[in-house]
Amino acid sequence: MPGTPSDPTFAIYVDGQAIPARPGQTLAAVLLAAGCQTFRYTRSGKPRGIFCGMGACFDCLVTVDGLADQRACMTPAQPGMQVQTGTLAGGPPAGAGGGA
Repeated sequence: MPGTPSDPTFAIYVDGQAIPARPGQTLAAVLLAAGCQTFRYTRSGKPRGIFCGMGACFDCLVTVDGLADQRACMTPAQPGMQVQTGTLAGGPPAGAGGGA
């Protein structure tokens, strides 16, 4: 079964930080396992992360290897991937309304 604890790990890079991943994991699974619950912010400053987990809602959008708006729940993690969340500054965009 893919993604079992005995599988060897590899690194992906999320916002410049190496994060361990296992074969068969989606980016959403890797991010959640690393403690990341917010993947991006809406224009109004609302945090977004995994919601449906099946590619229908588009709440988990991230940039993968320079390609924007990729669904983290549908994208398999690959060794060396460069992933940018919309949370680089640690909060909502400047001037955006806060709150969930």
